[in-house]
Amino acid sequence: MREVVLDTETTGFDPETGDRIVEIGAVELMGHMATGKTYHQYINPERSMPEEAFQVHGLGDDFLRDKPKFAQVGQAFLDFIGDAKLVIHNAAFDIKFLNAELKWMGLPQIPWEQAIDTLEIARKRFPGSPASLDALCRRFNIDNSSRTLHGALLDSEILAEVYLELIGGRQPDFGLSTSSQSASGAAGEEWTPRPRPVPLKSRISEKEAAAHADFVAKLGDDAMWLKT
Repeated sequence: MREVVLDTETTGFDPETGDRIVEIGAVELMGHMATGKTYHQYINPERSMPEEAFQVHGLGDDFLRDKPKFAQVGQAFLDFIGDAKLVIHNAAFDIKFLNAELKWMGLPQIPWEQAIDTLEIARKRFPGSPASLDALCRRFNIDNSSRTLHGALLDSEILAEVYLELIGGRQPDFGLSTSSQSASGAAGEEWTPRPRPVPLKSRISEKEAAAHADFVAKLGDDAMWLKT
């Protein structure tokens, strides 16, 4: 299953009032595992950068002036995401901007069903708790110390880790780690399996047991069942 973890940076909050995308970052996952394949593009918004937005991501007019316009990279972006599920934190915001840019180019829109909103997942899992990307990093002990400013690719890489935590993809032992509560109920003890006080009854009938014994006898002395 292919998924693309995605983030954008913009000049503001509403494309209908003239705000534009200035950066797209994306990370590819296959079977919930990062492949190392990414998409990253700075974009000339064809307008000045408001100070409020600059304080968020640090992308100013001088830096963006020689970057390609969205019309020059939109098709390449669509080619990268394909029909993969798009993992986005607060998906309504990013999809709104992406679809506005794609509409202005006359390109196909991204259907809402293609998005997986990690903000919605986090709010359902932890109702009443902060669900920002930084808050989730603190909850899952994910290092985001390099996130001094918002950056689309860095935020996508961090969100990929958060997403895997939210869906349990980083718990290969299904919670049965040695730090879990022990069978005796005392927290912090190392858990080890204990023998059953009364062995389970065999599910093999007498007829099945006799047939198996006959089969093993025909194999001779090299039968693995005779080696203990």
